[in-house]
Amino acid sequence: MSADPSADPSADSPLHLAVALDGTGWHPASWREPVSRPGELFTADYWADLVAEAEHGLLDFVTIEDGLGPQTSRFLDPDDRTDQVRGRLDAVLIASRVAPLTRHIGLVPTVVATHTEPFHISKAIATLDYVSTGRAGLRVQITARPDEAAHFGRRTIPRIEAYEAPETQELVADLFDEAADHVEVVRRLWDSWEDDAEIRDEATGRFVDRDKLHYIDFEGRRFSVKGPSITPRPPQGQPPVTALGHATVPYRLIARQADVGYVTPHDTDHARTIVAEIRAEQVAAGRADEPLHVFADLVVFLDDAAAAAHARRERLDALAGEPYTSDARVFAGTPAQLADLLQEFRAAGLSGFRLRPAVVGHDLPLISRGLVPELQRRGAFRRAYEADTLRGLLGLARPANRYAAATAV
Repeated sequence: MSADPSADPSADSPLHLAVALDGTGWHPASWREPVSRPGELFTADYWADLVAEAEHGLLDFVTIEDGLGPQTSRFLDPDDRTDQVRGRLDAVLIASRVAPLTRHIGLVPTVVATHTEPFHISKAIATLDYVSTGRAGLRVQITARPDEAAHFGRRTIPRIEAYEAPETQELVADLFDEAADHVEVVRRLWDSWEDDAEIRDEATGRFVDRDKLHYIDFEGRRFSVKGPSITPRPPQGQPPVTALGHATVPYRLIARQADVGYVTPHDTDHARTIVAEIRAEQVAAGRADEPLHVFADLVVFLDDAAAAAHARRERLDALAGEPYTSDARVFAGTPAQLADLLQEFRAAGLSGFRLRPAVVGHDLPLISRGLVPELQRRGAFRRAYEADTLRGLLGLARPANRYAAATAV
């Protein structure tokens, strides 16, 4: 059995673009660039300006990074470095603050499922969907850091010593299974109010139809949630869920629960292999007929001349004291060269890209004012926003409420 081609949004839809916002940029020395505004990093205006710039470029959405512990240069342990950005604002609250200042772009904050209650997240993202009038999304993430578990005190997570060890693989698989359950609870809670559950009839004094509020009665290894939510069904019905994956276990989470998956191919053959694996997992999850976008992540250093982009990367590396490396492919060059690469990758079955600006203050404007016009000249990207919701921008229909459909049957 193979996936229905209609489940592959890359087949007929235009190219999609998102930007991943993380502090002053993805290069650890980005905050030292004059354009980076490090003194404003923890202000609302800083984030509003970044999202406005992304909206100027007609991008589908921005993601906002988050975490449950200070940033670190180590894989799983905290560090004591003082020469890199440490500290964050809450991603969901940033998105809620920025939402009234924007009109079209999607807002997708990161949520760490491992230590966060799905009931809280369901109403936070539903609220964001109301505040943004249908432009909210969710990026789900796990954490295996023992220090972050210690912040909550509810359980311990053993330190990973060898990633390939069977006990490590079991731990990681359990964390991703937990994240899948987390998303399932969130999705059921979004549906726990039918669309017309609110009556608001002053004459009769009835505000809600209690028969159209539903218990979700979820029972899992980590969660037991009765419901219903306290927030009515979001304007989109189901705000898009997104997740990042690098291997089979996270690909399985993407296939089971996501509307958009971010992957990190380093060439087109690798991209084809990843897309094929996710599509196979999608069939195994019983979602062969459901649309699922697969975006490639790229870190970008952009300049008008390729030599300038490479020189800037080398200068930032020198400031950081070591060469920059990433889980994603790192690109340094011109907007036109990046457009060439995106179109090459697109042919491998990807429907879009999430770009990580190395220095947000420098590279984001070159995405919105350099890359986007170049793609428009090639007929590869929109010239105006064509929908009012994030699901609409992604070509995803508003889903029926599972409980209303069950009642109708």
